[in-house]
Amino acid sequence: MSTPGEKLAESLEQLKTIQDQGIVAIKASDLTRVHRERLVKNNFIREVIKGWYIATPFDEKKGDSTSWFSSFWGFCGRYLEDRYGEDYCISAEQSLMLHAGNDSVPIQLVIRSTKGNNSLTSLLFGTSLFVMKSPLPDIAEIEIKNGVRMVNLASSIIHSTPSIFTRQPIEARTALIMIRDASELLGILLDGGHSTIAGRLAGAYRNLGQDKIADDIIKTMKSADYDVRETDPFKEPTPIKFDLRERSPYVNRIRLMWHTMRKEIIAVFPKAPGLPEDKDSYIKAIEDIYTTDAYHSLSIERYTVTPELIERVRSGAWDAKENEDDRKQKDAMAARGYWQAFKVVKESVIQILHGENPGKVVDKDHGDWYRELLAPSVTVGLLKASDLAGYRNIQVYIGQSKHTPINKDGVRDVMPLLFELLENEEEASIRAVLGHFIFVYTHPYVDGNGRMGRFLMNAMLVSGGYPWTVIPTEERDRYMTALESASFGQNIKPFAEYIAYLVTASLKGTPIAK
Repeated sequence: MSTPGEKLAESLEQLKTIQDQGIVAIKASDLTRVHRERLVKNNFIREVIKGWYIATPFDEKKGDSTSWFSSFWGFCGRYLEDRYGEDYCISAEQSLMLHAGNDSVPIQLVIRSTKGNNSLTSLLFGTSLFVMKSPLPDIAEIEIKNGVRMVNLASSIIHSTPSIFTRQPIEARTALIMIRDASELLGILLDGGHSTIAGRLAGAYRNLGQDKIADDIIKTMKSADYDVRETDPFKEPTPIKFDLRERSPYVNRIRLMWHTMRKEIIAVFPKAPGLPEDKDSYIKAIEDIYTTDAYHSLSIERYTVTPELIERVRSGAWDAKENEDDRKQKDAMAARGYWQAFKVVKESVIQILHGENPGKVVDKDHGDWYRELLAPSVTVGLLKASDLAGYRNIQVYIGQSKHTPINKDGVRDVMPLLFELLENEEEASIRAVLGHFIFVYTHPYVDGNGRMGRFLMNAMLVSGGYPWTVIPTEERDRYMTALESASFGQNIKPFAEYIAYLVTASLKGTPIAK
């Protein structure tokens, strides 16, 4: 007779077979009732809506949204295909967001379908699907991204509501600048007789400094006998001049975010003291607060069943409670790695204190920080040796965040830009706040991103003579909420205010973290 462990192992093997096919949304019919109920009971799958499930870590705490947010796009893709086949696409506005490199989980994903009934389907953690009964655009305007059917770039720009330019100006500008020639838009504008939209897009391109595209839209529409009146849909001028050779939406988004967010930080941050004359005392002060300055990684990957886990379950060695010895070893290796990384970060800080450009120093040295941070865990086998290779080659997710970090190809576009921005930025406060934020927003590594981001923040604070500043574990929720506001809502103010509050306390000699 099979033991409970052997029975659960059989169910896990079925789940692994499903996951090996790349399936995220698990339909009830994918598993027998016995396997399904056993996996639900042991917290290996969770029901999203009736008859549909996602895989979850068995030890995921109640209220933890990580597995859902990391599964969102894959779940929606299969669910919508099963329900509507090719008779659906997501809204123009959400399509534009995805084209602009914003893969964040929307609170409500709006769907167009001729089979729609203007109904709302509630999902997990306050998210939902709303299916509008609506004709679909021409088939030539539809493509697939993130596993869902969406309208192409030109169609998303043309058919998005005017409010997108004021609600999501960074994404709107990023999408617009990806269009290289007015002809990409004019076919849809002319065939649809969209004279009002043409005038709005001409004004938008004028705002971006793209006069040729603006003029071509106006002239072509008028030559077809349309009355076009140019209007600017943006509230403010474009803050940067775009490099038209740049093809990556991620680079353009990050550059826009940097320049848009600067003023919020300057408004709340205390003035930089300037580099200290007594550099030895400054370094000694950093060494004295070392033990309070460590955090665990924020990087969390999507959960999958491994053969090793199946065998542990089958043999009876598996326990849903965390193994205490494993935990202690993991903590010990993390502590050792943090100490080794801190020492090389300190060498970078010394260079900055002696007047070297902080952006150049960190660009040159951050790979050494990372290798030292993870080396002990690799040595004892907690991480793979390949994890030391550098920037990640897989998708990662951030615990309980709607923000989806930039994909692996985008990472290699964004990281050189980050160091370029740090190198050219005049204000240390901007370097510190946006350096940290953009780093964790990008999440360039498989592990250690939070610790690396805080090292980067403090190296940039040093460049202005600010004290080394510790983010206290007791205020982790405030810290993470502020980062989420910046990542998902593109509101940097809460994060800037929080870091300014910590720095101000340190300047006064009353640091928050003890």
